[in-house]
Order: sequence, then structure tokens, then C-alpha cells
Amino acid sequence: MDESGLSNLTPQKIKEMQNGELKQLAGNIRGLLIETVSQNGGHLASNLGVVELTLAIHRSFDAPRDSILWDVGHQCYTHKIITGRADDFDTLRKQGGLSGFPKPEESEYDAFVAGHSSSSISIAHGMATAKRLNGDDSHTVCVIGDGSIAGGMAFEALNNCAKSREKLIIVLNDNEMSIGKSVGAMARNLTKLRNGTGYFKFKDGINRFMGHIPLIGQGLKRVSSVFKDRMRDMFLHDNLFQKIGLVYLGPIDGHNIDAMTRLFERAKTLDRTVIVHVNTVKGKGYGFAENDPNFFHGLGRFDVSTGTCEHNSDDSYSAVFGNELSNLAKKDGTICAVSAAMVNGTWLCRMPADRLFDVGIAEEHAVSFTAGLAAKGMKPVCAIYSTFLQRAYDQINQDICLANVHAVLAVDRAGAVGEDGATHQGMFDVGFLTPLPNLTVYSPATGGELSKMLKKALYEHDGPVAVRYPRGTARETDRECIADDGFSLYSASDEKDALIVTYGKETFEALNAADIAKQNGICADVLSLCRIKPLPSKAVDIASGYKRVLFAEEGMMRGGICEQFLHELSQRGYLGKYAAAAVGDVFVPQATLDETIKSLKLDAYSLFERLLSDLS
Repeated sequence: MDESGLSNLTPQKIKEMQNGELKQLAGNIRGLLIETVSQNGGHLASNLGVVELTLAIHRSFDAPRDSILWDVGHQCYTHKIITGRADDFDTLRKQGGLSGFPKPEESEYDAFVAGHSSSSISIAHGMATAKRLNGDDSHTVCVIGDGSIAGGMAFEALNNCAKSREKLIIVLNDNEMSIGKSVGAMARNLTKLRNGTGYFKFKDGINRFMGHIPLIGQGLKRVSSVFKDRMRDMFLHDNLFQKIGLVYLGPIDGHNIDAMTRLFERAKTLDRTVIVHVNTVKGKGYGFAENDPNFFHGLGRFDVSTGTCEHNSDDSYSAVFGNELSNLAKKDGTICAVSAAMVNGTWLCRMPADRLFDVGIAEEHAVSFTAGLAAKGMKPVCAIYSTFLQRAYDQINQDICLANVHAVLAVDRAGAVGEDGATHQGMFDVGFLTPLPNLTVYSPATGGELSKMLKKALYEHDGPVAVRYPRGTARETDRECIADDGFSLYSASDEKDALIVTYGKETFEALNAADIAKQNGICADVLSLCRIKPLPSKAVDIASGYKRVLFAEEGMMRGGICEQFLHELSQRGYLGKYAAAAVGDVFVPQATLDETIKSLKLDAYSLFERLLSDLS
């Protein structure tokens, strides 16, 4: 083993360590976390907060026989380090390297894939039930945060867990934070539980006292159970978990490995669903992260000594959206903004406070709440990442589109997202939004177009509108174009030879591909759609006049604009050649944004090659 004690680390070695050794190991793990995330980017504060908790879980349980699940999964870095992956940890979030989330293909210790919140209890409950049916007496453990447990799906799961007796241990990691500050009644309930530790100190003291009484000590323990229950009610009279029928243990210090180990051993003897409540400090061990856990939740490369991040998000598409919306809201008192625990990520932080609603990790509620605001005359804008908007599809369908209310969906991180990988790619929103009746969908390419489309969505429509925009630095272009309603035509020529049809930031790859084509004696024009639903009829008419058409989109081929545009061309009897560049029937893995675009063959040179090979 190396000097840090991390090389070839396994759960079995954790079990063999003494408390002092584990404390030193925790410090070494934090050092590796800070060093690696500072170079690779990733989720730092959440991982720093669960180092001791992870060690205690692996000390108490027998993974991989005992299944360990991580809700969301972004806090699994220590788990990866102590399950034989420390030597590869420098590849974290890199193309072909370790995923930033649990990934069963990567290790048998990763019990289930994760990336979205509030689903772990449901999955763990299913696993525990299957184990019982198969005669498997191993344990199932899931770790869920105080923000995630407030999600509606978690409540649905808890309701079912309460009526079963599966061997499921739910570890509630309570750091008073989700991505941002936890909100709502659950957060208030947990605050009371955090402050209600008196009961457990009293209970442990009584047990120790009676255990030392000769002969009658054990009998007194049994007789005192009713009295202890009364004391529990006195200290924890509003414990939601106990009220619905779950066994509740805690709260306990989530940085005391020995105390957590003892509590986990107690939970294992109960042979039923148990809530183990642990209190942790998000960002623990790194001052900058402790002081600003929201900023250090997920970030790019940063300077360890100063805590400054090299990426300036002030020039992102999200910033353009957030600044434009807040400026409009200051002039228009009917504009509201809704966030599902992503106020800072979606740049809604500058909105007037009385018209900014953070509903927590509850995308379904966020969308339906937005519909209610719209139904009574407000102009609500609900900003959610593309990958998380998938969770609210029924609400978009029924409460926004069928109701035909004037609500705006701001679809952030549309398209490739980079190092967060398959669970977070925004590749599906075009396919699931464009079939919905009554919904207009914009997909601007530049920051300027984004501002313009947001204004159009708010003031030129009376029904539902979605404005989708990508991750990364907002780009502009000074190229001349013919701009029309819903599209722009770049470098229009009289030859009508080749046309690249695209939308969003893929427009810039298409423009560069046209430049390469020109250098090789091929005249290729670019048609950039900023409204992708309904497709601008004039844009289809223009495309029908070209001999060759290449479609390029940073999204799925099935259900994408390529298919929809081709249908419209066929209706016009188009007889020219066509080809399509889009994402096939795959989930897109982690890589940088540039690496992702190249691997999908959506970069400029690949588009040029398609012009040559498929349309020659």
C-alpha cells in the first residue's frame, strides 16, 4: 500500500483498521478528493461530507453481497476509492475513465446506476423484496440526502416501505443542503430531529446503567421499553418517519465512524426497514467548501490554495437567460420564475425575491405549480435542466400543453453536457417536446438569439412555449445572414448545391464545416433553425430548392428534427439527396464537450466528410 494508504484499498481492509487508522485514512481520502476534483472538476462538497459515513457503511456491511445504493450518486467518490479504484481515480470524469456516478459496468460494488434524485429508496425496496423472495438474507442499504428525501418519489417509496418488513436500511444523510439550501416542511421536520438528540442520549444512558445491574438488568431493559417509548414521544413528538410506521434511529454524528458503526449494527438486528439519520457537514475538511458548499457542489477546475474556479459562468447561456429574465421581471410584475432546487445553476438568483419560487427537488410539482401561476394571469418561467425535465413529462403534457396555458419552460443544458455523462446528457428533450400539441419550441444558437426568443416567448405567445439552450459559453457570430421568422440562412448563394440544416449551438459546427467545404471547392449554405416547432414553412421551402441537404443536430436521431424536417420535404416531393448526422440508439458517455461532439461525429470536419461521402 502507498504512503497515503489508498492504493489497492478494499472494504475488507477497512474492517481491519482501528479507529485511529480510519481517522487518518479519512484525511488522506479528503486530500485525494480535493486534488482530483481541482484538476478534473466534479462534485466536491457533497463528497467531502460523506467520507466517514462511507467508511462506516463499508465497515458495517459486506459489499458487494450487501447492496449499497447512492441516491443521485454524485457523492460516491469515497465509495469508489475504497472499492479498489483509488489508483484510477485521476481518470475521474474523463473520457474512458471512472464515472462521476455509480456505474455497475465499472465495478461490482456499484449496485445500481444513479444520476437523478429521489429514486434510491424505490430501487432499494425492490432489491430487498427480490432478495427475500430468492431466499437471500443479505442487507440492502441506500444513502439519500435531506434534499432528495423531500422529492415526491421518495415519499411514495417510504409509504410502501412502512407496510413491508424488508431488510432495508435507509441512511438519511442530513447536511441541511441539497444542491442549494433545503426547503419546505421536510427540511423543517429534519431541523427539529437534529435538535432532538436528547432522547437518544437518555436511552443509551439508561441501557448502560441497567446493563450493569446483576441478574435483573436484562429484565429491566425489557420492562423499560414502554417508558422509553414515552420518552421518545416527548423528545421526538413530530417524527414523520415513526408516524408512518418506520423504525427511526438517530440523529447521530456523521463524522464519528465508531458511533455510526454501532448504530448500523443495531439497525442490522431489526430485520425490517430502518431509517438511520446521520448529520454531516457538506464540504468538511476544506474551508472554502465548508463556507460555500453551494459553489463547491459541482464545479470545474479550481485552485486549491485560493478556492477560485477557472471557469467564469457569467458568460454562459444560462447567465444570458437569467440576466435577461431578471431585467424583464424588474419592469413587469407578472413575470415569475420557478426552480426545482437549481436557482443558482439556472441563474435565477437575480430575480425579485417575491417572484422567485424554489420548490426543492420536485420537478413534477414545479411544472404543475407553473401551470397554476399561468392559469391566474402570471407569466411564469420554469427553468429546469433538460435531463431533469424528463421527470415531469406527464405534467408538461397535461397541465401545460393540454391546458394550453401561457407558461414558459426554460430548458437548460440542452444537448451535450460533457463530463457528467450519460445520466445528465440533454439529448432527449427535442424528441419528447416537439410532438406535444399547442407547444412552441425555440432553440437559439447565440446569446443574442436566446434573449430575443425569451422575449418572444413571454410577449408574442399566449400558449405554452419552451426555450431550450445549451451548456457552456454563449457564442455570437458576425456572419451575414438572411434572418426570417424562426430561422437564419447563412452565406446564401445562387448555386443551391448543398445545404446544412441545423439548430442550437451545432450551428457553429455547421458554419465551420461550410468554411472547410468552401476551401475544397464546395459551396455549402447553412440554415439555422431557431424555432424547431412548428418548423418554419419557409425554411422547408428553401431547403427543397437544394440538390443536397445534410441535417446536423445535437440530439437523438429518432424523433429529432432530422426526421421531422425530412417528412416536410417529402410532402413537397423533394427528389434531391439527403443525409443526417445525429445521435444514434445509444446513451452518450462522459467526455468533455469537444470530445463528445467529435465522438458523435458532429464536429465541423465530420460534417464536411458527410457532405463528401454521403452526398457526393
